[in-house]
Amino acid sequence: MKKNIGFVSMDSSLAGWLYEKLRVSAPDTPSAKELMEGIGDLINGTAASLMIEVGENERMNPVSDTVCCGSLSIDLKLRRVIRDGREIALTPKEFDILYFLARNRGEVFTKEQIYQAVWESDYLLDDSNIMAFIRKLRKKIEPNPDAPEYILTIWGIGYKFNDRL
Repeated sequence: MKKNIGFVSMDSSLAGWLYEKLRVSAPDTPSAKELMEGIGDLINGTAASLMIEVGENERMNPVSDTVCCGSLSIDLKLRRVIRDGREIALTPKEFDILYFLARNRGEVFTKEQIYQAVWESDYLLDDSNIMAFIRKLRKKIEPNPDAPEYILTIWGIGYKFNDRL
């Protein structure tokens, strides 16, 4: 059987970020613990490289196109959003913004970054456009739009999708 080996260079900031993500939200499996230990060894200098292998009988599942957060489910392939068992109708751009934020849960994005990710073009210096989309999204997906649970405002910076759901 032919073995494919790939090498990835990892700087200390990426290793630290990955270690923290694993510490907070990794599945409780021996493999996750072993990966966390290996990254810890890279960070503290007791290892210079790390080899990761997927067992012969195990297949890597493709990344799911569905993001589930609390009672909210966002399905990319069907472009459908469901909360508490009920489908929520969104415009294409509302869906794209929601999916982008939910897929990057916990990461803070400026209005410019959201615009560039969703419209895939240069920013037009119009913060009110993104603010209007966020306001409409909150009215549709939030149980209480005045006290949002899903899309949080980070004052002076932008928005993030709640990573504590």
